[in-house]
Amino acid sequence: MAHPRSLTSSLSFSRVPGWRFVPGIALCGAISLAAILAENAQVRLAGHAWLGDLVIAIVFGVMLRSFTRLPEATGAGIKFSAKTLLEVAVVLLGASLSLSILKGAGGLLIFGIAIIVGLSLIGSYAISRAIGLEPKLAILVACGNSICGNSAIAAAAPAIGAKAQDVASAIAFTAVLGVAAVIIMPAIPGVFSMDAVHYGLFAGMTVYAVPQVLAATAPMGAVAVQTGTVVKLIRVLMLGPVVTTLSIIHGRGASGRLDLQRMVPWFIIGFVLMMMARSFGLIPNIALAPISGLANVLTIMSMAALGLSVDIRSLRHAGGKVIVAATASLLLLCALSVGLIAIAG
Repeated sequence: MAHPRSLTSSLSFSRVPGWRFVPGIALCGAISLAAILAENAQVRLAGHAWLGDLVIAIVFGVMLRSFTRLPEATGAGIKFSAKTLLEVAVVLLGASLSLSILKGAGGLLIFGIAIIVGLSLIGSYAISRAIGLEPKLAILVACGNSICGNSAIAAAAPAIGAKAQDVASAIAFTAVLGVAAVIIMPAIPGVFSMDAVHYGLFAGMTVYAVPQVLAATAPMGAVAVQTGTVVKLIRVLMLGPVVTTLSIIHGRGASGRLDLQRMVPWFIIGFVLMMMARSFGLIPNIALAPISGLANVLTIMSMAALGLSVDIRSLRHAGGKVIVAATASLLLLCALSVGLIAIAG
């Protein structure tokens, strides 16, 4: 007959498959809920959110890690949330994109946007390295600046094996610059005599997130909003090719040969398949909002996990350089965008 204690031990929840992830995932979920509530509170009080839930989740996670001692039981779930949940979120992000947006844009404009994104990636990386950022952090800053801010950083991070501190630094300062750009942007048409189309093109090329593009272009009317949104979505479509390219580059081992397991990660394949499914109408319209919502929640949870993995001392050490690199990169993107406007006429 089994001893009562051994029987109790054998029935312990800690022995249930997957149970070791639960405490950490629950902690990330709690932080995510707090971040979402904090963003909603800003909207109710001020009419808009100064800091988005992704940034708030990172800040809350860093603060909790810095000022408390996390239970050891949360470790596995935090790591799972920072990696696997983030990869699942990237896959689901593909459902929010459709190749149909390319039909409404001319081939020359699409080509021009692709060239600007490429030049911005190269220039931003060069600037970041010259300032002294480590290569992977420089890549994250370049991706965030050139494509779509937080989402691009979050998607590129697992492809290059970036550290949690690097992801947190890039997202925090890119987000701050994104907010600053939205505040300053509405003054640009008057100063530089831009019409609605040109201003929409400029905003779509330089503002990081789609909601920020909407906020920045709304004062100039529907034409600016439509132009800015289309240009921004074309920039977002560059995310798949860029992250795939990064995966191939970072899939090379010490021998210089391609590591097929890392060359094209599963989440990039999933991202492309989801985008194709959306493009060919295989995803019902009624499912798009829930998928988008789930992707957003998983991304917030992964950002909370990254915050919980960050040593605030290393964040503080990299902070000044990241601010300078991100600001200089944004100014470069603005200059390139003005050039595109001049060429487009």
